[in-house]
Amino acid sequence: MFPRTSATSLPKRLACGLAVVALVAVGCSDESSETSTPDRSGPADTTTPAALERYADYTPEQYAGTDNWLCHPDADDLCDDDLDATEVKADGSTRELPWTADPDAPIDCFYVYPTISRDAGLNSDLDASPDQEGYAARNQVARLGEQCRVFAPVYQQVTLAGIGGAATPEARDTAYGDVLDAWKSYMAEANDGRGVVLIGHSQGSSLLKRLIAEEIDPNDDVRERLVSAYLPGAAVNVPEGQDVGGDFDNVAPCSSPEDTGCFLSWASYRSTAPPPDNAIFGRTAEDAMRAACINPAALSAGLSSGSAELSGFFPANRGGTILAGSDGAPPDPTVENSWVDPEVAVVDTPYVTLPGLTSGECTGDDRTDWLEVTVNGDPADPRADDIGGDLSPEWGLHLLDLSLVMGDIQALVTAQTKAYVQ
Repeated sequence: MFPRTSATSLPKRLACGLAVVALVAVGCSDESSETSTPDRSGPADTTTPAALERYADYTPEQYAGTDNWLCHPDADDLCDDDLDATEVKADGSTRELPWTADPDAPIDCFYVYPTISRDAGLNSDLDASPDQEGYAARNQVARLGEQCRVFAPVYQQVTLAGIGGAATPEARDTAYGDVLDAWKSYMAEANDGRGVVLIGHSQGSSLLKRLIAEEIDPNDDVRERLVSAYLPGAAVNVPEGQDVGGDFDNVAPCSSPEDTGCFLSWASYRSTAPPPDNAIFGRTAEDAMRAACINPAALSAGLSSGSAELSGFFPANRGGTILAGSDGAPPDPTVENSWVDPEVAVVDTPYVTLPGLTSGECTGDDRTDWLEVTVNGDPADPRADDIGGDLSPEWGLHLLDLSLVMGDIQALVTAQTKAYVQ
């Protein structure tokens, strides 16, 4: 599950401030408990389960209706449109991939965004910025609107300012309290017995990890609603050589496209720049534990290990990342950093996908487990030869953890949904 390469097998101030987010992203895990064999077969019958009694009388604190949601199926919001993409092949040929949300999707997605707020203080307010929280959601979960109804709460996260050594347990609890309230509000008002995919990144993954450990993993009725969880950019502890007993007692790593009630987690670094000694992601401080690495691309291809082509979706503006945000301007195909030579093709959609440009494989050494990303740039073809997204060596390709494999996640969620509802 976690292949290794060793014999055991298996801008400066901002970067410095961001490095402390590892304390938020990695989180803390409880002492490992006795392992058990998880039930990963999904619901036992084909009828729609009733809404859970444990949430029936819950009164939302700040997430009633569509209040304080970035994305909600009952609102007209940033997850609803403008997600068309252009596929650019190595020979420069293109085709447009229209995108349309499915309001009748059989499952839901519950998304928690990463550390992105530039608000002052330790915790953000609930006034989301379209260029910060909104831009992250569009790049990291909105595309899944083809597979699920998307729920994305605005929450009082630990801010970029707050992670620079000033974050307190109280600030982190404030962030988690909002996510927990949003989850319970969703389950009480909107779930209606449907299966749900959890998806987060960095701080968002850390908060979802806590939500799983405290609210989902211990409760059979809630765990039955879990289709899968995508937790990149925050180490999920697993005992070496085992599936459960680390952060979770019952929720195990996904091992096939048909697995449900399971999780995926990974941390992305370039093949040409593996994690250094001070790497932030892909490692755990827990004794006898490893950071889980499950490659969505390999899993969607039915592979238990090895390299697989990544199906990524990126902003058409190559300068756009979840940290840089969007300036709202349309993509300019004539700029020097265009994804494709403008004399060969023009990208006039908001997003682009480039088959074969990247591949990835989970690997590791004696300390770290990571998704090793190889960029297969070819100076002889008209496409760009690199993907950008680097912050610093210790951060690797953290900003692109989800963008690199968004198409693979869509394929996996489709397969997992089919297995869950059958």
